[in-house]
Amino acid sequence: MSIRPILIHPDPRLKKLCDPVSEVTADIGKLAEDMLETMYDAPGVGLAAPQIGVLKRIFVMDCAKEDDAEKHPMVLINPEIIAKSDEMNTYEEGCLSIPEQYGEVTRPKLVTMRWLGLDGKLHEVEFDGLWATCAQHELDHLNGKLFIDHLGAIKRQMITRKMVKLKREKARA
Repeated sequence: MSIRPILIHPDPRLKKLCDPVSEVTADIGKLAEDMLETMYDAPGVGLAAPQIGVLKRIFVMDCAKEDDAEKHPMVLINPEIIAKSDEMNTYEEGCLSIPEQYGEVTRPKLVTMRWLGLDGKLHEVEFDGLWATCAQHELDHLNGKLFIDHLGAIKRQMITRKMVKLKREKARA
């Protein structure tokens, strides 16, 4: 397993529609392991493949955040939402590709997702709360969308300018 560098917005790869994974191979398993290790190291609760420069429809998440909570890593390949609630939830979201920037995003409170697991089988789960928000946030990444795309234009531009400045500073370091 290895920790991979996380792309920082703005990066054109973060705005691309990702390709479906055609089959679950050892390479996909290795990618998933690397993604989980990278996510835990960051630390974050979710990470999508395009965030590490891989334009494939796969993301990982683990929203078991309490210190005494047992880890619950999930790998979702070719995920899709098959049902969502009318009831909405608003969370202050952040993103590993947009460090230290947050914004309130309203999304469906419950979502049922279907995906291919590393076991090659189809899985279906209804997510609630932070799990639902995280799953939708990561699915957005696979469609070339960032959480700031849900914010107003001025707030989005301010955050983008901060990220451009951060990238310049990191390039000089």
